[in-house]
Amino acid sequence: MEKFGKSQPVRRLEDGRFLTGQGRYVDDIAPKGALVAHVLRAPVAHARISGLDVEEARAAPGVRLVLTAADLAAGGITEAMAFNTVKNQDGTPAAAPRRPILAEDRVRFVGEPVAMIVADTLAAARDAAEMIAFDYDDLTAHMEIGPGGEPLHEEAPENRAFDWGMGDEAAVEAAIGKAKHVVRMTVHDNRIIANPMEPRGCYAEIQGNRLHLAVNGQGVWGTKRNLARVLNMDAEDIRVTNPDVGGGFGTKAMDYPETYLVAHAARQLGQPVRWMADRGETMLSDNAGRGLDHDLTLAFDGDLRITAYRVDSRVDLGAYCSTMGQGIQTDLFSKVLMGVYDVQDAFLHVEGFFTNTTQVDAYRGAGRPEAIYALERIMDRAARELGVDTWDLHRRNFIASEAFPYVSATGETYDVGDFHRVLDRAEAECDRAGFAARKAESVARGRLRGLGLCYYIESILGNPSETAKVEFNEDGSVSIYVGTQSNGQGHETVYAQFLSDQTGIPVEQIRVVQGDSDRIRTGGGTGGSRSVTTQNNATLATVTSMIAAFASFLAEKTGVAESEIDFDDERFRVPGSNLTPTLTEIAAMARAEGRSDLLVHEETATLPARSYPNGAHVAEVEVDPETGKVTLERYTVVDDFGNLINPMLVEGQIHGGVVQGVGQALCEHVVHDEDGQLLTASFMDYAMPRADDVPMFGFATEPVPSTANVMGMKGCGEAGTVGAMAATANAVADALWDKGVRQADMPFTPHRVWKMLNDVMAPVD
Repeated sequence: MEKFGKSQPVRRLEDGRFLTGQGRYVDDIAPKGALVAHVLRAPVAHARISGLDVEEARAAPGVRLVLTAADLAAGGITEAMAFNTVKNQDGTPAAAPRRPILAEDRVRFVGEPVAMIVADTLAAARDAAEMIAFDYDDLTAHMEIGPGGEPLHEEAPENRAFDWGMGDEAAVEAAIGKAKHVVRMTVHDNRIIANPMEPRGCYAEIQGNRLHLAVNGQGVWGTKRNLARVLNMDAEDIRVTNPDVGGGFGTKAMDYPETYLVAHAARQLGQPVRWMADRGETMLSDNAGRGLDHDLTLAFDGDLRITAYRVDSRVDLGAYCSTMGQGIQTDLFSKVLMGVYDVQDAFLHVEGFFTNTTQVDAYRGAGRPEAIYALERIMDRAARELGVDTWDLHRRNFIASEAFPYVSATGETYDVGDFHRVLDRAEAECDRAGFAARKAESVARGRLRGLGLCYYIESILGNPSETAKVEFNEDGSVSIYVGTQSNGQGHETVYAQFLSDQTGIPVEQIRVVQGDSDRIRTGGGTGGSRSVTTQNNATLATVTSMIAAFASFLAEKTGVAESEIDFDDERFRVPGSNLTPTLTEIAAMARAEGRSDLLVHEETATLPARSYPNGAHVAEVEVDPETGKVTLERYTVVDDFGNLINPMLVEGQIHGGVVQGVGQALCEHVVHDEDGQLLTASFMDYAMPRADDVPMFGFATEPVPSTANVMGMKGCGEAGTVGAMAATANAVADALWDKGVRQADMPFTPHRVWKMLNDVMAPVD
């Protein structure tokens, strides 16, 4: 692994294509002459459908097909959307109401698909949608994250989908009861819209006797399975591809109704059909992120060591169960419930509620950012209430480096860690010693200044297995087929770099092939920061079998025992001869002798355990009390990602993740009115962070190589967001504390911060 340890920064190979307009995004490559689909969406949040007349639309110029729920049923499409559920505390199953592909009896959120029109042009489809007579009887919208209101589903009379728990509640309550200090806090984690650069889209076509669906998703095999289920087809008759994808991070990890509708329409019409969301549809119909309320309790002994932690959460699921919505704020949240602290008595209680809003599902981190946000907010509050330094409180409670492997309160086995070393580095990198002078300078200008710390830990999730196939091509190039899917993270570069490092094949000769269910037999897609670790683990397995096969071939040719032939990551060495072929040279030899069996190598490998990246984020903000404007002045990250393949790509991932977390903390916020109408349905109303909202980031690594994989790697894709929310929020809370503000919840928009300051009657000593 010597070469791998060099961790050389390599510029992204795919950027030349993207920056010169040569990207192959789904709306760029749809078949010429494809028909165009448009979705009629519910204009109200909750209503009973009393009439849906589409005959005039069907007769409109250019219209080829109009689909309603009744049409789907008539065509044999009776399956509903798939999702995962949890068990209630009493062992009963959570509510699992049917989620139809098109609204059947009611509409339950603004933007829910009601009908799809397929026409020669988008304009014709939109015109036809205006002709549909959609009649409905209004029902009261339930907008609170809590019980009560008009039930959305019979299966959930109080709109409660589940009541879930993990941990020993009695032990936790006993520990709280005898604690020297108890700190309580309520925290709101605001709902946000994911807003990938490229909206969702897909096209479907018939290729021979098979259906081909191209979708800008985060993997192909789940979609293939679901298409087979919904369309009543043999999976072998379906090909799914992902072309270039312009952003995902959870929101494109699952299937949406349009996927099935477009595929069904193409099959029914025998012509290609395409659909592409506009930004308004993205904001109305894409799965949202976050949306939680927490009641938090931390108990301490006389030495300020944490003795117990209790979390009671109320979760907004939206109108239906989404693919992973129930599991995200329960099981996934629990993976890092106790963070990096040595505490065994912890209890997590979560209630999930249906509301008349778009579904909530995975968004960069999926449960882990929410858990760390809650924990690090109350750690910061505890330090203030107990009158101690928050950095010291962290250090007092860290899991000691000699305690690893460490089994957490919720059963996670952290393999390695050195949190003290990482925090010490962060303290130096952020120039904490100089903060007092910077704060004094801000005060002299009538400004408030705050410093916020968050120490996070991540649990790398998803399928631990992955497949890699390496093929030597006739033109001398080498293709590596992968089961993950880039959404812009630079996979083409990192996979080619890693394969080159292990084999000596020049990186410019390697071509990464992804996102095609016909070209590699299985794969787990991308999500949970799993991609690089699982995929390169599979690559190592493939390289190992490939080298063994070529060594056997050389042994046959030279008469040298296979065990004596060596490979040094660049060339084979054959004792007693001057043969030192590279892998591409020996592949050419095999091709010349007709040994096609040696030109393709494929292996599936499974990681034995998860890895746990961790690190410290430090945000420094300045607040203008006259306007409430928060300016992020400095931001420092020190991470432990274990061994790195390409530090440049890692830093890019951290930059993007931090901005997503900072965006939620400072400006992003979904707002509905009491009737369920989305008031933040465009970029005029929904604030996204811009380049001038963030400073240049300081980034450093303190690697403690993971023992959970032979590469010593830890995933990094979501880590920036996991740490950024609490670091930024704690910095704002620090700035406002001296002015008497005690409850400070995201987003810290100017008006909200101004109101926090003006609602305080007098400063608190």
